[in-house]
Amino acid sequence: MNIKKRMIVGVLAIGVLLGWLSLGGTHVILEKTSSTEFCLSCHTMQAPFQEYQGSVHFSNAKGIRAECADCHIPTDTMDYLVTKIRASKDIYHEFITKKISTPEKYEAHRAEMAETVWAQLKANDSATCRSCHSEDAMEIYDQTAQAQKMHQYGIDNNQTCIDCHKGVAHMLPEVKMDSQALAHLVEEAKLTPVGTSIVYAMQSTPISDFGTINPATPLKVLNESDGKRTVELSGYQMQGAEQVLYMGEGKRAVIAMLTEAGQKALSVKEYNEDAYGNQWRQVTLAGDIDMPVLSKMDSLWAYAEQLDNVYCSTCHAKIPSNHFTVNAWPSVAKSMGDRTSISAEDLEILTKYFQYNAKDVVAQ
Repeated sequence: MNIKKRMIVGVLAIGVLLGWLSLGGTHVILEKTSSTEFCLSCHTMQAPFQEYQGSVHFSNAKGIRAECADCHIPTDTMDYLVTKIRASKDIYHEFITKKISTPEKYEAHRAEMAETVWAQLKANDSATCRSCHSEDAMEIYDQTAQAQKMHQYGIDNNQTCIDCHKGVAHMLPEVKMDSQALAHLVEEAKLTPVGTSIVYAMQSTPISDFGTINPATPLKVLNESDGKRTVELSGYQMQGAEQVLYMGEGKRAVIAMLTEAGQKALSVKEYNEDAYGNQWRQVTLAGDIDMPVLSKMDSLWAYAEQLDNVYCSTCHAKIPSNHFTVNAWPSVAKSMGDRTSISAEDLEILTKYFQYNAKDVVAQ
């Protein structure tokens, strides 16, 4: 082999060696910077790490642990590289801007950071979730009835994992209701014009000494004077639960709770038996109220939608009100409400929003 050929072979060998070292070194760097240990080398990651340690992804009965990269770095080559490049901003903020260098700063940016991650997972169809979880591998019948129903709903509506499974490893951001929203609603109710024939209770409203009217209940105005209204409400009473007035026959949306005096003051029709053997009768009740009422439902429903966005949709994809029946919604709303800080009054408004727009109500 002459000198020229030897030089060419030598250059090629050096090129291959440098290429191998470059690729190998890059691979090692990418792998090392994807480790949980590397993530924790930034002190700002101590708080999310503690949250993660309390989650099922860190410790569970099966002894399977998802590391940081398993959830935050997709395995697809291009998505992997894009994610690694995007992560360089975290290093910038860690050492230059100190954006989340204190617990107070971290909490201030928690919602922003969470929404960024949720958007990325939404965009890649929850790729990192699906690297471990598969709908095809689910033992549906081992799940709770509610989980079965919601998983099927998600499949039917092309939802992805992150639509519902937020906060599985880290604390959810605290989303606060507009502190003035209820005050604005009250002010609007105070402006309900005199002479409005149909009004709507916007909160629990006493009626004479007959009981309490629930939010969203429509009321026929019979008379107005000195800031008081004499109103009539119509509903249904079930035999055996005479203290409760419902939206309709067989539709257990509670519109009022009655005292003994209220039960005696009812105007009633004959009982009718439903398909399940329950006896129902239509009733009306007239009495006085002096609390503000709304002239239309739009404002109350807008307030309820804010409640839905703050207390429900923060954790999972919004469930349309026509997904459940009027009778199913109370237990669903209560079970979810118990996991939040929503007040009893707001939960009642939200429940009524779901019930009045339930699939067996709006379909009529």
